[in-house]
Amino acid sequence: MKRREFLKNSALASSLFYVPSFVNAFNNLNLNLAGYKRLVIVQLSGGNDGLNTVVPYRNDIYYKNRPTISQKGNNILKLNDELGLHKNLAPIKNLYDKGYLSIINNVGYPNPNRSHFRSTDIWHTASNSDQYLNSGWLGRYLDSYGKTPHNAIEVDDSLSLVMKGNKLNGMAIQDAKQLFNNAQDPYFKKVLEHHNDQHLSEHNLGYLYKTMIAAENSAKYIYNKSKTYKSTQEYPNNPLGNQLKTAAEFINSGVDCKVLYTSLGGFDTHFNQIGRQERLLSVYAESIEAFVKDLEKNDTLKDTLILTFSEFGRRVKQNAANGTDHGTANNVFIIGKNLKKNGIYNEMPNLSDLDENGDLKYSVDFRRIYATILKNWMQVDDKTILNKTFKPLTFL
Repeated sequence: MKRREFLKNSALASSLFYVPSFVNAFNNLNLNLAGYKRLVIVQLSGGNDGLNTVVPYRNDIYYKNRPTISQKGNNILKLNDELGLHKNLAPIKNLYDKGYLSIINNVGYPNPNRSHFRSTDIWHTASNSDQYLNSGWLGRYLDSYGKTPHNAIEVDDSLSLVMKGNKLNGMAIQDAKQLFNNAQDPYFKKVLEHHNDQHLSEHNLGYLYKTMIAAENSAKYIYNKSKTYKSTQEYPNNPLGNQLKTAAEFINSGVDCKVLYTSLGGFDTHFNQIGRQERLLSVYAESIEAFVKDLEKNDTLKDTLILTFSEFGRRVKQNAANGTDHGTANNVFIIGKNLKKNGIYNEMPNLSDLDENGDLKYSVDFRRIYATILKNWMQVDDKTILNKTFKPLTFL
């Protein structure tokens, strides 16, 4: 039976297909190559409205373009004389006041794409807008500096492109115990009995067996390691809070994971934006607050960097449905205890100089943020991973 047919027809293999491909040669890599710092990513999926997140509250153009959805008065947590945070980001304001937050404005890329799927792919692969890649930037990090699939974990039940490399993929896992139990399935064990059969090769089932063996090994390791620490921190009962609680348990138990990927959806606010974004920003801020407290209590925040991004921002002018349509440049949050430049990193959006569609012009290529994290935090060769040299920023 061909590998593709086996994958298609086996229910067990299909249920574990999100577990990454694995080649045994990676067992010989020096784990120290992967560095000692951890990166946690939070994606705000759907295109969060950056102008109502970091608000230019002294700008008349902002209010003229948003007569009903703009943030006003007590709805703003002032950061300086020009910019403030949405009122529901009070926990993020606390991090800002402690020097744990750097806000990077006007982040985007040349020739922006306003499709959710395509723009997400661009952010995930670190490609040009007219370039299509099959591997993610974190997957390529694993290719060069990883050792096992669990060096990068997406806290979800499926694996995003960003975590897929050319040789090695990360793991998608929401529940360590459930993954471990799945790997103990009698059928799974029975299949693995034949992994040394001479007829197996990369052209039929050999690849699959290597994948399944890696899945079983990682599942057992993660389960045994992570159960040594159970968080006592109170997290909000929402999807992101649950993801970050799991991430904290992996970090604080010492799971050998360099990258953790989480996401919060629902930010595509074409209509009735005010209430929807308020709720989502509360979910985000309260979850991050609990996560940071959990890490601080265990002295692991100093070795953890948190990146929050969205695939694009929203149009400057509100639409007729009291919402905003797909835009371009947006703000990015960097949270950490050892930032070299915290606060407002760069200039605020220029609302008097928009592109032909009425969208913000980017001034910071998002890949410069990746390059900074890879080089200065993960301490690896950013050019190898990004396929190009990007000038690092100075927040690290």
